Formats: sequence, structure tokens, C-alpha cells
Amino acid sequence: MADILIHRDHELGLKRAREIAWAWAEQVEAKFDMECTVLEGKTSDTVEFSRSGVKGQLIVAAKHFELSAKLGFLLGAFRGTIEGEIQKELDALLTADAGKKSKPPKK
Repeated sequence: MADILIHRDHELGLKRAREIAWAWAEQVEAKFDMECTVLEGKTSDTVEFSRSGVKGQLIVAAKHFELSAKLGFLLGAFRGTIEGEIQKELDALLTADAGKKSKPPKK
């Protein structure tokens, strides 16, 4: 089994981080045929995801995201590619959110 660990700090707060995590879950469900379940908590949420050969979770907190996943034997050979794709998807959501905040308000 191959492990993937990804950590991203942010300054979004829990409410906005939840929105981004749920958007990420919807994307991976559609794009990679994942099954996602969101477990809401007071100070953090957990997005559990799985499909054949992959099982993991995304911890969503007010100041960071922490993703951990275990890849089965067959997918383990593609660990680098899969990890890169996950990072790209998560970073794209964070970048899009940062872009929204940096735009001046419309008059």
C-alpha cells in the first residue's frame, strides 16, 4: 500500500473551508467516481472518500486541510500522479477562493 499525505494551511476560517471541502468532494465524486461522506464537527469536519483501491479522509479545520489516503497495490504504482492530481484540485479551489478575496468590490 502507498500512502498520500497532503497538508495545506489557509486563513479561510471553518465556514469557508467547509464550502471548499464540499466543492472538492463533489469534484472527486464526479471526476474519479469516489464515494464521499461528510462528517461535521464543531471545530473541524472530516470528508471520508473511497473507491476501489483508494480510501482516505480530508480533515477540514479553520486554519488547515489535512488529507491522508491509502492506495491499494495496483494504484500504488501511480502514487505520484494521483498525489499530484489531488494537490492540483485542492490548490485550484484555494487559488480561486484567494482570487475572489483579492478583487475589489463592484460599485
